[in-house]
Amino acid sequence: MGLFDKKFCDICGEKIGLLGNRKLADGNCCKDCAAKLSPFFTERKQASVADIKEQLAYREANKARVAAFTPTLTVGEDTKIYIDENQGQFLISGAKNFRDANPDVFEFSDVIGCQLDVQEHQTEIRTKDAEGHTQSLNPRCYAYSYDFYVIINVNNPWFDEIKFKLNNRTVGQNVQTVIPAGTQPFGGASAVRPQAYGGQRMASPQSAKGVPGQQKTFQKGGATVSVGRPQVQRTGPRPVNLSNGNRTYTNPNQGFGNQGMYAGNMGVMTSNAAEVQNSFDYKNYEQMGMEIREILMSARQYAREEAMAAAAPQQAVTCPYCGATTYPDANGCCEYCGGALFG
Repeated sequence: MGLFDKKFCDICGEKIGLLGNRKLADGNCCKDCAAKLSPFFTERKQASVADIKEQLAYREANKARVAAFTPTLTVGEDTKIYIDENQGQFLISGAKNFRDANPDVFEFSDVIGCQLDVQEHQTEIRTKDAEGHTQSLNPRCYAYSYDFYVIINVNNPWFDEIKFKLNNRTVGQNVQTVIPAGTQPFGGASAVRPQAYGGQRMASPQSAKGVPGQQKTFQKGGATVSVGRPQVQRTGPRPVNLSNGNRTYTNPNQGFGNQGMYAGNMGVMTSNAAEVQNSFDYKNYEQMGMEIREILMSARQYAREEAMAAAAPQQAVTCPYCGATTYPDANGCCEYCGGALFG
């Protein structure tokens, strides 16, 4: 078969247009069929035609679950996690109307683990002289910025990890990285102070979007379940370790920003890491991620305990009406005389 021979989709049978082929392990898939796959599925090239057909059947059935999904709690900005507390389900979508996107609907019991991944980026700040030559400062200075991701491990036949970004723009990215000779980037009378790190910066109304609220409770199976976390008010230094290691810290440069901000005793600020980490946006996304984790892990624990209780063998009781040793039926009544066994 030649390179430009016509190909047909092994899923729907339609002719595949130019640049429209999506390779499978044992066949071809058109872009329209590929677009119907789960956005969290990343193994298409290794999947067989049979695998893709099976997943598309699952995705078609998922539409009914989306239609029945009624969110009672939403957390996030561009990409949001929607929680249906009454049905014990959640979904993740960045669409304006999530129902149009057919996002995968998950049960609380599908969750295996969840963590907040804060990815740190380091950029050296350099100086430029009158001739336009750039060189490192002495001591070297670095600007730090951060991205926030939630990683959810799930029990699913098509993928085992969901990863999505919380922030719609990198926190701390508006720093000037090339400065005039004779100036310092942080602190001091001759410092270059970009607005992003200036002491006068105030949180705008838009920045408050997605700030976690108060703890929520809901009824399930006759019990009151609490999810979420109350809003945290921090007045002291930012904790080094959050939630006993459930927050990961990705720093490709070995955590320079977690070291001291000043070089020796010279009083020269060499890093803005602490300032960015204490900013409104940083704390907002950090708290948002931890709230999502606590919601999912608390709900997961309850769902699993509920399932274990339902699967546990029933205990024999003595009927107060007929005196028989019996097991309660589905209505909690004696299997012999029909009397109510529980008040």
